[in-house]
Amino acid sequence: MNRRALFPAIAVAVGIPLVTAATQIKPLTTSLQTQSTALVPVIEIPFELINRHIFLKVKVNNSRPLSFVLDTGDRFAIISLDRAKELGLKLQGEVRMGGAGAALSTGAFVREASFTIPGIPGFTQPVNLALPIGKIASGLGQDFDGIIGAEFIKEFVVEIDYQAQRIRLHDKNQFKYSGPGESIPIEIDLAGHGAGHPSLEAQVTPVGGAPIRGRFVLDIGSGGALALHSPFVTAHRLPGPTMKTIKAFGAGAGGEISGQIGRVSELQIGKFKINSPTAMFSQDKAGAFANPDLAGNIGTQITSKFKLFLDYGHDRIIFEPNSSFAEPFDRASAGLRLQAEGGDYRTFRVKDVLENSPASEAGMKAGDIITAIDGRSAAEFTLTKINEMFERPVSYKLTLQRGEQVVTLTLAPRKLV
Repeated sequence: MNRRALFPAIAVAVGIPLVTAATQIKPLTTSLQTQSTALVPVIEIPFELINRHIFLKVKVNNSRPLSFVLDTGDRFAIISLDRAKELGLKLQGEVRMGGAGAALSTGAFVREASFTIPGIPGFTQPVNLALPIGKIASGLGQDFDGIIGAEFIKEFVVEIDYQAQRIRLHDKNQFKYSGPGESIPIEIDLAGHGAGHPSLEAQVTPVGGAPIRGRFVLDIGSGGALALHSPFVTAHRLPGPTMKTIKAFGAGAGGEISGQIGRVSELQIGKFKINSPTAMFSQDKAGAFANPDLAGNIGTQITSKFKLFLDYGHDRIIFEPNSSFAEPFDRASAGLRLQAEGGDYRTFRVKDVLENSPASEAGMKAGDIITAIDGRSAAEFTLTKINEMFERPVSYKLTLQRGEQVVTLTLAPRKLV
């Protein structure tokens, strides 16, 4: 089971701004046109899949290319507060940010800034908020400069092809779907201070229990599979006495996450049944994973089994299974959480070690730095690559720097739940 840091929806609360949110965040206008002003039917843009997050290249006020995450759990365009200051953007007022883990931090509104995406001629949208999100970069293993969400998505029908690592932008007024997928109705929270996330009806079946229907956020900004919110967990007495679980560790936009990792027997979205997915049973007392109005979040380990068509204009998402749909959730786990440090994110420090896991049994400790894997310098890898390697049930010879001491050991990831 992969238990790397999650990146759930960010909730933004306005706190004593110089101007109110209603006057600060103005209606957005966009265009998708060629120089001849004719609409382009489809535009294809490559993306990088970094620790299961979709990264797009973005420019803000003609800046150098920046790395923004495409996130259905966000509404407005957000830039890292540090990056906004580096670019000299005009900041005004105060914004408080929360998320999974419930901690609050403070950012600002952005004035007179917009972003463009190379490959989309004539397109521009405002950057609305600057928030202290840059600290998430160490858990992703690369620069993390911002987020784009619902206000971008709703201008198109956004097709996400995880296997080809492409998004395709369709003209929302001309798009017609024909294929083996199913159209699932969604509700989009765009009112008030809503995050702009889409939610849908789905059905989860606990191990040894009866199916339970609920409303779930579709959250491509989460690298996990299924996260069940703490009120839902409590109300239905989950995960149940027969389910083996392990401690969840990870972090979201609002701080550390608490809960247990286990499985459910099935998750059903429309006609599609996902067998035995891993699930995080939240124990958070506040924050995104303690939301009583929702049963949970559906993350990228599930959404990546589909080609998705985000059609907000028609209040639907089309789910089309890809060739990975039938693959089981049988990933191994090392039982550790890594963060990438340094200007090139090639220093890999152990953040947490799970008790009774391959990492703890091998003798790894929080604070260890992985310097070599099977005789190769760790600097030859990325954090994404290392996480992927540690999801395979293969033994690795690791060299660690522990203070002044050099330690060698063998790590043998295995399936934990």
